[in-house]
Amino acid sequence: MKGRIKIIIFLGVIFILAFMIVSQEKIPSFFAGKYKMNGIDVSRYQGDIDWEIIEGQGIDFAFIKATEGSSHIDPCFEKNWEEAEQTSIFPGAYHFFSFDSNGDAQAQHFIGTVKSLRGKLPPVVDVEYYGDKENNPPSKKEVQGQLKVMFEELEEYYHVKPVIYTTYKAYHDFIKGEFTEYPLWIRNVYYPPVFINWTFWQYTDKAVLDGYQGSEKYIDRNVFYGSKDEFEGLIVGESAFP
Repeated sequence: MKGRIKIIIFLGVIFILAFMIVSQEKIPSFFAGKYKMNGIDVSRYQGDIDWEIIEGQGIDFAFIKATEGSSHIDPCFEKNWEEAEQTSIFPGAYHFFSFDSNGDAQAQHFIGTVKSLRGKLPPVVDVEYYGDKENNPPSKKEVQGQLKVMFEELEEYYHVKPVIYTTYKAYHDFIKGEFTEYPLWIRNVYYPPVFINWTFWQYTDKAVLDGYQGSEKYIDRNVFYGSKDEFEGLIVGESAFP
């Protein structure tokens, strides 16, 4: 009898896992459908983007990769930034945080590259593991210290709090309980974020849209938690300098 119960439990677990894999796109997309403001995030991997075509597919906002670490600039940033501005899409710029560079240098690199954000979304700092960092994680205290420096410099310059993009793993390792006053953009491509106070949700990395030609055929999709008026309340205003 015990052996039969174990087999039933085992088969049940396999069924659930298989269901989650098969439904990876359908489950989060179903729940994301109730949110009104829809967006994407892009980098050089999407290659040449026709922003008018993207705009025509119900895209309200787009986070565009600008910088990484203390010196790298996404080669498609300037073109994406200028062309997205010619549409009704609200653009935002994001920075990929490096565990190997200090927060001050990274903040100044972003500011020097992006410059003004008037009429756009707040700056975004992408905090996630890369390379072998998950297996060899940096000091939590050191990471939080450098993030604090970067966030404070961005806020001082733009007069708005930056948005933190993060995965569940990085959130629990570095963000949770320490940066609660910052808007959170959470990645979860399996199910809706729970027990997390999020502002943006990246719900899939397997979407396909018309209007881009790059080495990556997929594009990330995101939603905003709130109304259009609440979304527009995040836009950097004329009172924010420069």
